[in-house]
Amino acid sequence: MANMQMTKTPMPEQDPQVRNANFLEVAQGYTLEQAMNEAQRCIHCKNPACVSGCPVGIPIPDFLAKVAEGDIAAAYEILSNANALPAISGRVCPQENQCEGKCVRGVKGEPVAIGRVERFVADWAAQQGIANVATAPKNGHKTAVIGSGPAGLTCAGELARMGYDVTVFEAFHTAGGVLVYGIPEFRLPKAIVQNEVDKLTALGVDLETDMVIGKTFDIDEMFEEGYEAVFIGSGAGLPMFMGIEGETLAGVYSANEYLTRINLMKAYREGYDTPLKISGSAAIIGGGNVAMDAARCAKRMGAEHVYVLYRRDEEEMPARKEEVHHAKEEGIEFMLLTNPVKVLDDGTGRVGGLECVKMRLTAPDESGRRAPKVVEGSNFTLEVDTVVMSLGTSPNPLIRSTTPGLETNRKGCLQVDEETMATSRPGVYAGGDAVTGAATVILAMGAGKKAAESMHQYLQEKHSK
Repeated sequence: MANMQMTKTPMPEQDPQVRNANFLEVAQGYTLEQAMNEAQRCIHCKNPACVSGCPVGIPIPDFLAKVAEGDIAAAYEILSNANALPAISGRVCPQENQCEGKCVRGVKGEPVAIGRVERFVADWAAQQGIANVATAPKNGHKTAVIGSGPAGLTCAGELARMGYDVTVFEAFHTAGGVLVYGIPEFRLPKAIVQNEVDKLTALGVDLETDMVIGKTFDIDEMFEEGYEAVFIGSGAGLPMFMGIEGETLAGVYSANEYLTRINLMKAYREGYDTPLKISGSAAIIGGGNVAMDAARCAKRMGAEHVYVLYRRDEEEMPARKEEVHHAKEEGIEFMLLTNPVKVLDDGTGRVGGLECVKMRLTAPDESGRRAPKVVEGSNFTLEVDTVVMSLGTSPNPLIRSTTPGLETNRKGCLQVDEETMATSRPGVYAGGDAVTGAATVILAMGAGKKAAESMHQYLQEKHSK
């Protein structure tokens, strides 16, 4: 019998005034009892809309049914057959806009907390040492994956399961891509990502780090060395700036640089001489999840005041509501309808403040969105010594500039067939942020999974001729 509780089973969390000074995970995870209670809220619709909302096609009612029964091993088998990275997606996937957004329990109450239950199942399996699902025998065909972010890891895992020899080429010294350099420890612990990487290497995936494709090795050379199909999941790591005066001053960072220094270069740990300015007050420009991550990191790094500046209102902020809520709890100050126009010099080449203007929103246009307009004469100065630009990213041009025949759009993103993820080069596939620009982890995973299936079909057809 379904649990008709109208609200989600609460997720245990660290106290906001404790966690804003440490990098330990905020959400503590469900107990078995809590996970079973939440799973029992699923009413097992005849046509489960939640599944259609999942980019990787998890049979959600099936795995929830097993959790409701307390059979977590069976739940993990169902979950992991569809999703290569459940411990990750259970933590960072925007479920509210995907599976949970389509849950019928959300019509008259809160949807089933699918992501929280998914996280519980994945963490339970890790604790029990359950790692891999069944794989096909090795078929002797070599494939290459560029990038070890969510798209690349998913593609590599799917190909390995099908019996392919897979080599993942990663530019950094650590595998995980945006999962390790972009998402903070308090949202996604590095140990969780490493566990997923370890599961891939246990499947036989070869991981090559410090490999900048297009520099140390290019795609043409991959084919010359016997790789028969290549997946590009190199992400979108090229930051955007506003183009305002003072952006070159010391103390101005892109969100990418700021988070990489903290996450991958371990600036948050004592004993690491990572070059990062310890802020008195910091301004974070932007309203997405990355902006929330940067703001919450700045607070944990010791900044007394952390401001999030966004030129629209809160309703239009692209960040997850949960992330905004957590940021407010932790003392982040939101300055909405505000836009910077100049970074001020303190006289030594460093940030001495930020000149801003107030904004107003016009009436909705044909698309339904309201445009921000400057309120004339509203200029004011915000006293900060650090500015972090979180305005989005675009793909690095290195791969496309060194690979003849790869078509891109005007934003520099690789063009693919959306059904197969095939690029304009035969045998070359792509997915994730390299194709879409900055997007979500789960969408990148969905693209990696789809690409792996297409690569398999391509190689089967190639060798059947």
